[in-house]
Amino acid sequence: MNGRILLVDDEAAFCELASDWLTDDGYQVQSAQSLAEAQDKLAHFDADLILLDLALPPQMDPQHTLEALPSLGDRPVIILTGHAERQLALKAMAAGAWDFLAKPLDPDMLAVVIRRALTKQALSKELSRLREGDSGPLDELVGSSQAMASLKALIQRIAPTDVPVLVTGPSGTGKEVVSRALHRLSRRAEGPFVSVHCGAIPAELLESELFGYKKGAFTGADRDRPGLLALADGGTLFLDEIGDMPLPMQVKLLRVLQEGTFYPVGGREQQRIEVRLVSATNVDLPQRVAEGRFREDLYYRIKGVNLVTPALKDRPEDLPLLCSALLAAWCKRNHRQLRLSPAAHQWFLGRDWPGNVRELKNSLESVAAIAQGQEVGLEDIALLYPSAAAEPALAADASLDEQVRALEIRLIGQALAQHQGNRSAAARQLGLSRQGLLKKLERYGLGA
Repeated sequence: MNGRILLVDDEAAFCELASDWLTDDGYQVQSAQSLAEAQDKLAHFDADLILLDLALPPQMDPQHTLEALPSLGDRPVIILTGHAERQLALKAMAAGAWDFLAKPLDPDMLAVVIRRALTKQALSKELSRLREGDSGPLDELVGSSQAMASLKALIQRIAPTDVPVLVTGPSGTGKEVVSRALHRLSRRAEGPFVSVHCGAIPAELLESELFGYKKGAFTGADRDRPGLLALADGGTLFLDEIGDMPLPMQVKLLRVLQEGTFYPVGGREQQRIEVRLVSATNVDLPQRVAEGRFREDLYYRIKGVNLVTPALKDRPEDLPLLCSALLAAWCKRNHRQLRLSPAAHQWFLGRDWPGNVRELKNSLESVAAIAQGQEVGLEDIALLYPSAAAEPALAADASLDEQVRALEIRLIGQALAQHQGNRSAAARQLGLSRQGLLKKLERYGLGA
């Protein structure tokens, strides 16, 4: 979990040391040596959390520091002090501090407290969004097709359990979105969601990234560092592209899943973790098992429930909703007001999108970025996709009925092509009776 941290302490050596710890854990860190400097920093550095020493110049008075807490905003504040006094801790909590830590700090304990504070802060923001009618856990899974309805229903049924989940499907279909929805609907929602891309981390570094390491374990290991497994404790561990994990690591991961314990690299003390495992892949794992490239015992350990994210070509009826939702999300992030012209809308609906939702999203956002005014037109699309200028499109003033007609013709054509002209199979895919499909074919002049 990354975030921005403001460290307020008048000891330069401590600031340097703590900044190193936090930067190694992926946080953005800035330091201040007084309350006045901290308030100046907050004017241009939107910190998610503040680490605050109680004795700050010029007053060096803990009570003065506690009275200044409201001026630091509504972000979590973790109090640091060289005096572990119970009365002082109670005063800090009463003043609104999130937690109270005594120096010298334990880096691992500091990491845990920060992670919990940021998790709580994120949940509070999410609750505020929900109260304002904003997105819920499943809202990013856009679509009303049968395939998406079935996927959402299964997510809701298994999310409260601890059963391992394997998410499969083509690249770009939203496997991580599904995994995050599982986490947000689970009893671990207040815990961390830690994502590991097994194919993006070099094989020789994957072990130390997952298990962490002890000081002196190898050249450059100048301090203990917790791994991603430890950071996921109490939450959800998402192993993306697990099919690309090297065989030696598969053996070690299997032991962790079986026993719930592991050794950091260079360590002799076992660490215990308790996580919910969600894995994802776009490769055929049974085929890799048959080829000896993936362990059979690990496959059955991670499989649990298999959720399949459908390709966009298998749910073309969701394209209009996706276009609207993706464009609206882009506009919200970029403080713009844009809509697709009928011709542009028809162009997006007419594509195959082999890269699935990821490709559609990237294309929509690219076109939106160069659009002028409040409408994305076919001329904007043609700047990035020159062939669009030569394609037939609906008139700019096409009615809703004309747009629906064009979409129905395209969906029927796709269904018939997919089933090699078998009208009964195409009708089932489209949710029609065979007679209903024949009537539409006749109405649109597509043959009886």
